[in-house]
Amino acid sequence: MIIFRVHLIILFLFLSIRGYSQERKEINFPNLPGYLTLKCDFHIHTVFSDGDVWPTIRVQEAWAEGLDAIAITDHIEYRPHSQDIPSDHNRSHEIALPLAEQLGIILIRGGEITRKMPPGHLNAIFVKNVNLLERESWFDACKEARDQGAFITWNHPGWKVQQPDRTLWWNDHTRLLEAGLLNGIEVVNDDSYYPEALRWANEKNLTILANSDIHGPTGTTFDLEKSHRPITLVFAKERSPQSIKEALMNRRTAAYHRDKLYGDRAFLAPLFLASVEIRSELPRLENMQVKYIGVHNNSDIDYKLKQRIPSIGFTASPLLTLKAHRTTVLEITGTSDEVKNVSNLKLYYEVENLIVAPGESLPVVLEIQNF
Repeated sequence: MIIFRVHLIILFLFLSIRGYSQERKEINFPNLPGYLTLKCDFHIHTVFSDGDVWPTIRVQEAWAEGLDAIAITDHIEYRPHSQDIPSDHNRSHEIALPLAEQLGIILIRGGEITRKMPPGHLNAIFVKNVNLLERESWFDACKEARDQGAFITWNHPGWKVQQPDRTLWWNDHTRLLEAGLLNGIEVVNDDSYYPEALRWANEKNLTILANSDIHGPTGTTFDLEKSHRPITLVFAKERSPQSIKEALMNRRTAAYHRDKLYGDRAFLAPLFLASVEIRSELPRLENMQVKYIGVHNNSDIDYKLKQRIPSIGFTASPLLTLKAHRTTVLEITGTSDEVKNVSNLKLYYEVENLIVAPGESLPVVLEIQNF
C-alpha cells in the first residue's frame, strides 16, 4: 500500500512538473446525421517559429480544452528563435506526435507560407514534408503543397498589419483559386471576425475556418474559464485525419467564436435542430388560452432567437434565448378559434448568433404538436 501511494505521488509530481492538466473541459455540440462533430484548431505556433511554447504544450492545451485535432503551422520564412533552436520545419510535429498519440489528439502536419500582401499568409496542412515548401516563389510553394496533398488556407485576410484600410481580394488570390491552390479561408482568426471572408467563402466555395493563431500559452491569451479559443467544427464521417481532410475539402465546417457560429445553413440548421428538444407536451391550445412549453438546449452555446414572421392562430415571445444546457419555458397564447384544429404549431424564428452570411442569420422553424 505504501509503495502504491509513493508511486501515485511520484506520478502526480511528474505530471505537475511536466505541466499536464489533470482535467479536460469537454466542448458539447451534437453530432449531425451521418457525421461526427469534431473540434479543431488548424493554426498554432511553437518556439520553432515565433511562438512561446514547446510543441508538447500545444498538445496538452488541446487535450485540456476539449479539442479533437490540431495542426502545428509554424512559419516557414520567419523563425526568430532559429539561433537557439536550429532544426528543420518538420521538427515541431515530430516532437509533439508521441504525446498527441497518447492523449488521443489528432495531430496534423502543417506549415505557414509567410509572405507580404499579396498573397499574405497561407497555411498548408496535411503535407508530408514541410521543408520542401521553402521556395523563393510563394506560388511554387503552394504548388508543392498541393502536390503533397495539402489543404491550403488564406490566413487572417483582414489582418490590419497587411490590409490596414480595407479587406481586399487580390488578383493573386484569384490566381491561386483558379489553379486549385486555395481551399479555405479564416473567417475568424484569434479574436477577429472578417465578414468579407465569410462572403468570399460563400461566393467562391471556400471552406470556412476559425483558428486561434496562438503564439503564447492559450491560458494567458484567452479567458478559458468563461470562453474558449476560436474553433473549427468539422463534420467528419469518422474520427481520423483522412476523414477530417475529406470534410475540409467538401466544406463541411462551421466557425465557432465566442457565442456565435458561422457557416453554411446546410450544416448550421441540422446542428441547431439536433441541439434543441421540445420537452413538454402541449394540451390542445384553444383561443384565449395560455400554455407553457419546455425547450431544452443540449449544446454549449446560448441560442438567441428573434421572431421573423408571426405564427398563425397563436402568439409567442418575439425574442427567446435558449440557454446552454438549460430548459427554457416558452409561453404561447391562442388568438383564434381555429387554432384548436391545427395539429402542429409552427414558430418562425431566426437564430441571431448563427450567421450564414454577413448580416444574415439562420432561419428556423420550431414545431410543437398540438394534442
